[in-house]
Amino acid sequence: MKARSITLGLAILVAGGSAAFAGLAWRPAIGKIASPTQFDRALVAKGAQLAAVGDCAICHAGSTGTPFAGGNPLQTPFGAVYASNITPDPDAGIGTWSLAAFRRAMHDGVDRAGGFLYPAFPYNHYTHVTGEDVDAIYAFLMTRTPAKLQAPATHLPFPFNIRLLMAGWNALFVDHSPVAADPAKNAAWNRGAYLVEGLGHCAACHSPRNALGAEDKAHPFTGGEVDGWDAPGLTAATSPAAIAWTAGALYRFLRHGLDDQHAASAGPMGAVSHDLSNVPEADVRAIAIYIASMTDPDGRGAAEPTREQQVAARVAAAQIPPPELQQTSGAAIFAGACAGCHGAGAPMMLNGRPSLALGSSVTAATPRNASQTILYGLQPGPGERGPWMPGFAGSLTDDQVAAVLTYLRWRFTDRPAWPALEDNVHRIRQDKSS
Repeated sequence: MKARSITLGLAILVAGGSAAFAGLAWRPAIGKIASPTQFDRALVAKGAQLAAVGDCAICHAGSTGTPFAGGNPLQTPFGAVYASNITPDPDAGIGTWSLAAFRRAMHDGVDRAGGFLYPAFPYNHYTHVTGEDVDAIYAFLMTRTPAKLQAPATHLPFPFNIRLLMAGWNALFVDHSPVAADPAKNAAWNRGAYLVEGLGHCAACHSPRNALGAEDKAHPFTGGEVDGWDAPGLTAATSPAAIAWTAGALYRFLRHGLDDQHAASAGPMGAVSHDLSNVPEADVRAIAIYIASMTDPDGRGAAEPTREQQVAARVAAAQIPPPELQQTSGAAIFAGACAGCHGAGAPMMLNGRPSLALGSSVTAATPRNASQTILYGLQPGPGERGPWMPGFAGSLTDDQVAAVLTYLRWRFTDRPAWPALEDNVHRIRQDKSS
């Protein structure tokens, strides 16, 4: 009898606590609007540039390529989260959303109807974006072409499908304070900090995450993973770059998708570089200055390599490999499939393209990015410009790709061999086909 009373009491406490939490977490719906209002052209233009910094088009592009129509899945450890339609269509998109509803979504992660959003939408960074900038993005999105494409609904397994729990997640992990200006830094650095920490949400990819999917605030920018790619660390201790990044090199990489002392942007970063090509030069330079300061915490400033140093690095990276390496199957595959572009004396190399020895995918701690690039190549989106490379998933087996990776690691770096390469390649191929 006593045990039954205790059980009943606990049940009442749990029920009462759940009801209290639900009451505190509840958010009201915000009324619909009939249609978007007219917007000043200058505000729309500003919003276009800010949306490019925020990479809105990357996640929210429709499965058919329709801009901002949603439907793309972002793979998370908890399941696939589908990007929503953010065109002004009144049924499939956000055409009935008021500015207040849009601001709440950006700053609080709550949609117009009062439902909690998952942080695959990086509102935990957009909390740092000023109201004026949010208003400009709203003006831009509300003047896009409406798309009547209904994005797939997100269905995560229990208990992650209980969106109300996001109220607790937000309380633990979301910071609403603005990005504080550092008076010891110049205006460009502070502008870069605002863009990187806020709209650019760079840490969302380039930081590790804890068991609940929140960024590890104790180790920001030390490397993460997104959509099957490694997002490399950006700090001095974690960057895999063979040559330290400078603000100038980062600017070229971010703006043009290529720097001749590093590599071409690949994977999700390729789309980021494309978007940043439409952002004012001053903002891209500010982003580069802020990120470069992570690899130079003392503020001494790494010098740009001289032309002589660049040539020396390229020549050293293209040395003829030792005989024992030349006899491997990886060397033979490289000679037949890769050397026409990446071998010493190849036309592409003579035109200033970076040596493979300078690319982070070859020097990285894991072979994930190099495997992705060999299997699926680099292909800019329709109508986009950028580095191009064919994929070899259809012509090379897993063990052949692994042999090439072994050869690249041995020839072009002084790093230890990657383990279990064939298993890694097989896993990436399986993930792509699933």
